[in-house]
Amino acid sequence: MPVNERADVVIVGGGIIGLAVAWRARRRGLSVTLLERDRTGRGTSHVAAGMLAPVAEVEFGAAGRRALELGLRSAERWPAFAAELEEAAGMPVGLLHTGTLLLARDADEASELERRLAFRESLGLRVERLRPSQARACEPALAPTLRLALAAPDDHSVDPRLVLAALLAACRVAGVSVREHAPVARVELDGHGERVTGVKLEGGERLSAERVVLAAGPWSDAIGGLPPAARVPVRPVKGQILRLRDPAGAGLLGRVLRFEGGYLVPRGDGRYVLGATVEERGFQDRVTVGGIYELLRRAGELVPGVSELEIEELSVGFRPGTPDNVPAIGAGAVAGLTWATGHHRNGILLAPLTGELVAELLDPGAGTGSLEPLLAACAPLRFAPDAAELSPAAVGALP
Repeated sequence: MPVNERADVVIVGGGIIGLAVAWRARRRGLSVTLLERDRTGRGTSHVAAGMLAPVAEVEFGAAGRRALELGLRSAERWPAFAAELEEAAGMPVGLLHTGTLLLARDADEASELERRLAFRESLGLRVERLRPSQARACEPALAPTLRLALAAPDDHSVDPRLVLAALLAACRVAGVSVREHAPVARVELDGHGERVTGVKLEGGERLSAERVVLAAGPWSDAIGGLPPAARVPVRPVKGQILRLRDPAGAGLLGRVLRFEGGYLVPRGDGRYVLGATVEERGFQDRVTVGGIYELLRRAGELVPGVSELEIEELSVGFRPGTPDNVPAIGAGAVAGLTWATGHHRNGILLAPLTGELVAELLDPGAGTGSLEPLLAACAPLRFAPDAAELSPAAVGALP
């Protein structure tokens, strides 16, 4: 007969978001069980490039402004988060303060980059226009045909695989119960459908908990048990990505490079991450010649030395996207349910802030007054088709 375990909090999903939430919640004294459908830290987060780039990533429109605010607040937290995590886990996380260059290859891209410069300046973001000669002085490996560059000195990077290993170690040291190969079939509700009581695994086992956090990334929408009005629409956005290595060691690039259709991220040891395609193809996990060719072609036009690098790995990942591509972080439409998903291209960047936001919601003794504007910006209930369909508790929580 299935064993009925119990914890204060059950977290569904063992990527960087689920691990960050689990670590923060456990440090507040809550008993935490983390459930991962496969191997912890081997999904979307494992193939991510690790850019901490709210300035480079900002998009036009209201949703872009909301995502920017979340990104800037989380980027501020990354140095302290990394230091605390390294101390807790006893291992590095690969945080590099390199800055980012946004590049244009031709006149059309240069015109677009000028528009993006003006947009960022209107938001008060720190960004600098560089002539091609100035950009090549910063990064001599850039092609002489470069037309224009922008410098975003506050956008940096981290190695997600090191972060994931450190978070897993820190969770285990703190006493989080981590269970791998434990796919969740459904969220369990009480008889009135107004409060969570735990989760049921695909194998039939039930785990009891007063609070459940859905942090399953692009798989979040596949978990059953919730009425349609209480669900958050999350879709997979495919990305193909390469990991490259310079046999000569470090030195080709020092900064993160962003360009139309891709990016190149140095790890500081002669390894580089080149990515990533953005494809609305569901969970299609094939690496394609066309996708990889375009990434290599575009990068090679800007950094000819890329052609001398060795290919170490070809990967496919699935970003979790919401309809507005802003994450869903906060209380769900039934009591005890919290969402932490839909981070799209910014899961690594937003991990410290998400962990803090969710941990404060989970801790009944903590006040969230200073964080309420951020929670409102990413409230899961914004996707509710009709507030009248929600439970009374959820209606009261609407921002």
